[in-house]
Amino acid sequence: MIVACILVIFPFCLTFAAFTDLFTMTIPNRVSGILLCAFVVVAPLAGLGVGQMGIHIMAATLVFAVCFCLFALKVMGGGDAKLLTASAIWFGLNLSLVEFLLYVSIFGGMLTLAVLLLRKQENTILATGIPVPALLLTAKKIPYGIAIALGAFAAYPSSPLMQAAFARLS
Repeated sequence: MIVACILVIFPFCLTFAAFTDLFTMTIPNRVSGILLCAFVVVAPLAGLGVGQMGIHIMAATLVFAVCFCLFALKVMGGGDAKLLTASAIWFGLNLSLVEFLLYVSIFGGMLTLAVLLLRKQENTILATGIPVPALLLTAKKIPYGIAIALGAFAAYPSSPLMQAAFARLS
């Protein structure tokens, strides 16, 4: 059952966050809350000790500190900052966190370019009737929850919790 939780909760929450960000330009607080609470429950059951959990909490704290500064500078949205923090706790303070953040930045850059290109072609898109969420064309924000989710999906197999799940399956 613990393996199922590891394989389902994190990806489901990130998928939900990406879709809500795409269509509403907001990420519900409950998604980040569920991710944090689920980690606290799942991590000890997956075999992470108190020390290892502390390292994961340090990773989230570090990411939160950076995100808070970016939010204060109005570079990052609050929902994005909370989702990135809640996701970071699942990776811990190791190379999988670096991998996750690198993927998020790559997908974020690609997403930003794609959204800017879409917005530049707004009249053509509207004239042809291509179904694109209206907020994607009109909002001044980028739905960065999509990049966070894609980065997490790309890096999740190397995360300590996924490694624990694979070890249990073996």
